[in-house]
Amino acid sequence: MLNQRKIALDALLAVDKNFGYSNLVLSDIFKNNDVPQADRSFITALFYGVLDRRITLDYIISKFTSKPIKRIKPITLNSLRIALYQILYMKKVPESAAVNESVKLVKASKESYNAAFINAVLRNFLRNGIDLPDDNSVSSLEIRYSCPAWIIESFINDYGIDNAIRILEHSLSEPKTTLRINPLLISDDDFISRLKNSGISASLNRIPHAAVLEEGIDITVLPEYKEGLFHIEDLPSQIAVTKLALKAGESLLDLCAAPGGKTFTAAQDANNAAKITACDVFEHRVNLIKSGAKRLKLDNITAIQDDSTVFDKTLGKFDAVICDVPCSGLGVIRRKPEIKYKENLDIKELEAIQRKILINASGYLKPGGRLLYSTCTLRTGENEQIVRDFLSINNSITLEYEHTFLPNIDGTDGFYFALLKNR
Repeated sequence: MLNQRKIALDALLAVDKNFGYSNLVLSDIFKNNDVPQADRSFITALFYGVLDRRITLDYIISKFTSKPIKRIKPITLNSLRIALYQILYMKKVPESAAVNESVKLVKASKESYNAAFINAVLRNFLRNGIDLPDDNSVSSLEIRYSCPAWIIESFINDYGIDNAIRILEHSLSEPKTTLRINPLLISDDDFISRLKNSGISASLNRIPHAAVLEEGIDITVLPEYKEGLFHIEDLPSQIAVTKLALKAGESLLDLCAAPGGKTFTAAQDANNAAKITACDVFEHRVNLIKSGAKRLKLDNITAIQDDSTVFDKTLGKFDAVICDVPCSGLGVIRRKPEIKYKENLDIKELEAIQRKILINASGYLKPGGRLLYSTCTLRTGENEQIVRDFLSINNSITLEYEHTFLPNIDGTDGFYFALLKNR
């Protein structure tokens, strides 16, 4: 019989060991363990729930043991987190089951000697409970919203305390999957009808060809996916590409393209009649672009391996350039909560890379060409400030439009884009 909690535990341990982004780790574990669709919802909720609330859970654990969190063995610690998350946030799970199953996880592991310890911590918590701090100091917000102080301080400095709290609240909400319907192959209404006939609830979003799924499913098993009728792309990204307004007969260079969402949307906007070059520094990610374009029946895309931090004059000049630069990712922490806990994130190095890519991107523009700069972070230092610094040394480039998607206002992930134009 499949042990759902053991699968969640294995996934959490893999994230702790930096085996990849949470979505990729979970997908691989599902495939490797042949996890039935019926079990995936509970495992996913438990896995992401523990990642989302890790600071809060560790705070509680620290109140019921004298042992420092960093000295608790990984299987034991994650089993404690799993039990506490179920007790606090999964009300349909009986407290006794949450405790007993986590004790069993430890008993069956190489850390079996900690079974009594984990039982004692959990029983003590159930007897005494705990109140989380409820003031709006950074230290209290860190515990309440399970977000490191430096991120909270960044949100407060950039958007004020009220917006920061709303952003933090949103970061713990359950994200929905947004799709880009392929208008070359199916109409929006027909696509929604097809999903409905398959028992899948979806609705059209704010712009043409955008649809949102009402519940989480493995989209790669859908016939509509295999037929190339859609690809996954968040709404702000789709809106940004729409502002670029690529037309048939134009040329586009996407410098940081993988896995290809913006490239594919731009190709569809141009009715599959633009000349597009999509780049990524890693070969396996270039292959993702190639396979995606083939699935979507987009034959105007050439995917190549290229380093966007190094100017390559052999690429030539283009009517439009996209640079969705590497960033801190603070706009998507509800989808990739492990981002919050990165210990080796060098913000200054990231900003230097962003400046370099933006400068290189401008060098590929034809006269009158458009440049789309974007990030999935909410740090103004990686967004508006990068663009302002760039414009201050480039008199030939003008700012046509920019927008920051704030989760608490726009109801989306955090995202920034600027549309620039060569004179």
